Amino acid sequence: MISPSPEEEHDSVVRHTTDNGVSWITLNRPAAMNAITPDQRERLVSLLETASADPAVRAVVLTATGKGFCAGADLRGAPAGQERVAGDVARLIRGGAQRLITAVLDCEKPVIAAVNGTAAGLGAHLALACDLVLAAESAVFIEVFIRRGLVPDGGGAYLLPRLTGPQRAKELMFFGDALPAAEAERLGLVNRVVPDDELTKTARAWAERLAAGPTRALALTKALVNASLETDRPAAFAAEAAAQEINMTTADAQEGVRAFLERRPPVYRGR
Repeated sequence: MISPSPEEEHDSVVRHTTDNGVSWITLNRPAAMNAITPDQRERLVSLLETASADPAVRAVVLTATGKGFCAGADLRGAPAGQERVAGDVARLIRGGAQRLITAVLDCEKPVIAAVNGTAAGLGAHLALACDLVLAAESAVFIEVFIRRGLVPDGGGAYLLPRLTGPQRAKELMFFGDALPAAEAERLGLVNRVVPDDELTKTARAWAERLAAGPTRALALTKALVNASLETDRPAAFAAEAAAQEINMTTADAQEGVRAFLERRPPVYRGR
C-alpha cells in the first residue's frame, strides 16, 4: 500500500478549490469536530497568503464538513509531562493561533466564514476574524477556555470586545456558555443566520458578489476599517485619503467612474 504524500494528507484534511474567483477553504476532520492540528494551521495560513497574492482569487470562503465548524486547537498531539521552559507557551501562541488569526485579518481578499456547526475556542475566533460571518441555524459559538481553566487566546480578547463591547465579551468569556447562532446574530457576532441547508448557497452568492466587485477597493476598505479600531480620527482620515489616492490609480476605479457617467453597470476585473 502506498502512503499518501504530505501534500495529499494536507489536502485531505483541508480541502481547497477555486471557482468563479472564489477560494473555498474547507476544514475536513469531521470526526474531530475539525479541531485544528499544527499541520492544518500551516495549510490554512498558506492558503490565505496565496489568496492575497493570486489575482485569480477575489474572495475567500472558510467553512467545514460535518457538524462542527471548528472545535479549537487540537491538543491531543501535544507532548505530555515535558519540562516547560519560560516563554515556550507565549512563543507557541504567537507562532500558532495568533499567526492564523492574523492571516485572516491581513488577507487582502474579503473572507467569509460559513459556520456550519459548533465554533469553540480558537474555532470561534477563526470565524470572528473573518470579514463577514454567515451561520447555520444549528451553529453555536463557545468561549470554551474558561472551562479548561485557561485564558482566551487566538485573539479572542482582542476580537470579541470590538464586536460586542467589553461587558458582553466578559460575560461570554467568564461563563463559557454556548451561544446559539440567533443570539450571536443579535449581539453582532454574525451577519446573518440561515437554515442549515441554505448555508453553502448563501455563502456562494455572497462570495461571488464580492468576487465580481472592485477587488483592490475592497482590500483597502478592509484595511481602513480594521485600522480604524486602533487609531485616532486624524490618523484615520489621513489613511482614508491615502487609500483613495491609491485606489484611483486602479483600472476598476476608473471603470466604476466611467460606468457611472455612461449610466451602465460597471464590469470590474480585479485590477
